[in-house]
Amino acid sequence: MTFLGTDRIEVVRFTDGDVVRYATLGMSAHPMTDPTAVLADPVQGPRAELVLSVRGGLVDTDKVLRPLAVLAASPQVEGLVVAPGASLDVGEPLWPGAPFTSVLVAEPGGLVEDLDLDAPMDPVQFLPLLPMTPNEAAWKRVHGAGALQERWLSRGTDLRDPTRGSVALDQG
Repeated sequence: MTFLGTDRIEVVRFTDGDVVRYATLGMSAHPMTDPTAVLADPVQGPRAELVLSVRGGLVDTDKVLRPLAVLAASPQVEGLVVAPGASLDVGEPLWPGAPFTSVLVAEPGGLVEDLDLDAPMDPVQFLPLLPMTPNEAAWKRVHGAGALQERWLSRGTDLRDPTRGSVALDQG
């Protein structure tokens, strides 16, 4: 997909057993730049691609291609630096009927190792995306990404389930 004023962003789909993975290609073509910087460094700076993993066959998640391309274009379009702990919101369901309108950017290195580039370029990080319901996103804004991830873990939340509801967010 191409957005006005940006380079092409592709989203590829891989199947691994019952898990479908969507990965962006093109977001890392340029380093992400702090929007407050006077000049953008064309060589150095963080580079990343996004990876979303969901259980296949439950709903039609292939409609997530455009929202993922939009998120991957956000550093070029909006001057965002996408980093672990960040929330990214598309303002609509990630796919038709999805209970998720945003994602939490998780730590890299678990699923796909960083891709080293020639010096002085920073390596490309592959950032996992964890779908969030609007309630989870609001709770994360108040309590932080770590607290939400701990809540998911303590409740045994299957973050790959494309039909899951919001985790219990009460204080109990």
